[in-house]
Amino acid sequence: MIRVLAIDDEPLALQQLEAYIRKIPFFTLCKACMSALEAQEVMEQEVVDAIFCDINMPDLNGMDFVRQLAAPPLIVFTTAYAEYAIEGYRVNAIDYLLKPFGLQDFQRAALKVKEQYELRHVATHEEPTARPSTAPSASKGDDDTVFVKTDSRTLRIAISDIRYVEAMSEYLKLHLESQPKPVVTYLSMKKMEEFLPQNFMRIHRSYIVNLDKVREVNKNRVIMGPEEYLPIGDNYRDRFNDYLDNRTLSR
Repeated sequence: MIRVLAIDDEPLALQQLEAYIRKIPFFTLCKACMSALEAQEVMEQEVVDAIFCDINMPDLNGMDFVRQLAAPPLIVFTTAYAEYAIEGYRVNAIDYLLKPFGLQDFQRAALKVKEQYELRHVATHEEPTARPSTAPSASKGDDDTVFVKTDSRTLRIAISDIRYVEAMSEYLKLHLESQPKPVVTYLSMKKMEEFLPQNFMRIHRSYIVNLDKVREVNKNRVIMGPEEYLPIGDNYRDRFNDYLDNRTLSR
């Protein structure tokens, strides 16, 4: 199931959006939010695969909300203003629904979301259900390495090369120091945590970071590099702050 977040500051529009989402058999609604600020709080606690988001909203508009996301999910903008369309595609939105739109238009957008979701998440030619439940997707090497299954290969990866780990539904993306493209593997965050040493810390439901690779901490975000801003979830903030306090020089 694709986990979907709906955002619109107009109650009737949000109600309609929620109703449409519930009609799509491969969608499950995480929450219907009245503002981008409310959506931010949800995303700190839950994994969201796709967002249907209004643009013209008070406090924080939909376009700026998407731009500030460290790892944006699939985005479909919904708005009454056609002039936003080009700008929407500049932030890699996969579709744009002009209000008022009907169920048919929404279904077409939903199919685009499904197509992109499958492209992002299917890392092998096999279906995830075809994998034996007892077969591990990663195993430790004799040195400071981990073996990871990806596609039809099993790669040896130096643990020190891992910058951070990102959850994507049933898959993980391993962002490495040595290459720009992440390695995608069929594995759970819990299993990965068991492999990683103490210099790795879970900071969010969707992120484990190599503490040795953290460049900066700014408010509720960990900055790993240019354009790489990872959110700190409420459930993980105290432990991460303790780590910072123990390593911060002060008078």
